[in-house]
Amino acid sequence: MDSRSDLNMLVEHVLHMAAEHDLWLPHDVIVVAVSGGPDSVALLHVLHQISIRHVPLKLVCAHVHHGLREESEHEEELVRNLARELDIPFELARIDVPSYMKESGKGFEEAARDQRYAFLHETARRWNAASIALAHHADDQAETVLMHLLRGSGLGGLKGMKIKRREKNVELIRPFLRIYKTDLLNICKQNGYTYAIDSSNYSNKYRRNAIRLDVLPFLGQYNGRISQSLVQLAEIAGMEDDFMGQSADLAYREMVRQKNGGLYFEAPSFLRLHVALQRRLIKLILNYLPLGFEIADFHKIELIRQSIIQNKSTTWSLDIGGGLACIREYDMILFMHKPPEQSKSYTYELQAAALELCIPEIGKRLKMKLQSPQNSCFSARAGSCAEAVFDAGQLKFPLTLRSRLPGDTMKVMGLNGSKKVKDIFIDAKIPPSVRSRIPVLVDGSGHIIWIPGVRRSEHAAVGSQTISVLHMCLEDIKAVELL
Repeated sequence: MDSRSDLNMLVEHVLHMAAEHDLWLPHDVIVVAVSGGPDSVALLHVLHQISIRHVPLKLVCAHVHHGLREESEHEEELVRNLARELDIPFELARIDVPSYMKESGKGFEEAARDQRYAFLHETARRWNAASIALAHHADDQAETVLMHLLRGSGLGGLKGMKIKRREKNVELIRPFLRIYKTDLLNICKQNGYTYAIDSSNYSNKYRRNAIRLDVLPFLGQYNGRISQSLVQLAEIAGMEDDFMGQSADLAYREMVRQKNGGLYFEAPSFLRLHVALQRRLIKLILNYLPLGFEIADFHKIELIRQSIIQNKSTTWSLDIGGGLACIREYDMILFMHKPPEQSKSYTYELQAAALELCIPEIGKRLKMKLQSPQNSCFSARAGSCAEAVFDAGQLKFPLTLRSRLPGDTMKVMGLNGSKKVKDIFIDAKIPPSVRSRIPVLVDGSGHIIWIPGVRRSEHAAVGSQTISVLHMCLEDIKAVELL
């Protein structure tokens, strides 16, 4: 087969890839990253062929001069001449990797990548480009998958690089991701394309080079098609990762709700999910929360999942880092910013029934009204208040509305003897995060006579001999009223 046929086959492959993955539209501007190596030189030639014979595209050749090797000057000149030969605009960046390494604390490979991509994005912005074309090929994909595998990655890492991925308002496209290095070298040699050889590619002091030069050849003794197997793994993992992502999104929409600036779901629904989907859902929630992306590693996710499924206690709180906590309150699993260690204490004394009392510490308001037994009613916001009625003649003033104290007890109506307020909360399944916002009402004798929204005591019950009824209501204050 002649060189023209091989080049045409490669062009057809890239056109098929572009149609399959929507890599471009007619008249798109594409910034092509060209290092001067055979892969990127072949990419620029192939895209140039496509732009003049198949799809009108505007190409911009972008080259980075790292300044770390003697060959850098030669590579710059080679790429500049190539762009001139093809009549393509040429963009150059000279970067200082060592300085950036000192400034950022990053290693050479990561620092060089950061600066290289920053230049490509800036070039794309200036040219109003739709995409940045990168020359990563199938062997690069195999190396990436193996690196992620050795690191202990999940499906997200095993899928390797994506053919198309959006980053900073521009698409990163990899038209050669299913083409192997040997095919690209053959195209360059057969068509007389001049390219440079990067001597640093033969140094195994860099992690990726070590994978390519040492690990893959070693594994090749046991599987002569190790690179193809890893690329196939990336294809399978990519599709399954997409499917799991869609399933997690569906579970999130069906199960997760917002509450007090956090996110929550019901434990029974979570326990019905497959283990893989449980992990995905937790990761998705952490990613949606502020700072969550910094802590969504496997060990953290599994710690949260195991805490939920063990179901050892009805309430617990787990510090998950980043200022966040996972809290279980009976059947509710809540992800939120860590609550304060202690709630504010407060005490308000009432010498007589007043129209209302504001308690800003808990964002509540106590409203009171004296009425006859026949007209006992109260106008309050439906669903946002707790109400109780008392025989005003039997109440001993002053009344005190205060925060709960350790050891508080109350004589509950209908029960013999007293009961700890803490146990009353537990029996009523009041979540711990809510308890600090529930006050207690104490009469002049020191007896707790009411826990708003929970229970009242046997004191001052309204009966047939009652002449005057004190109707009390504790309701929420709108946020604007507290300002």
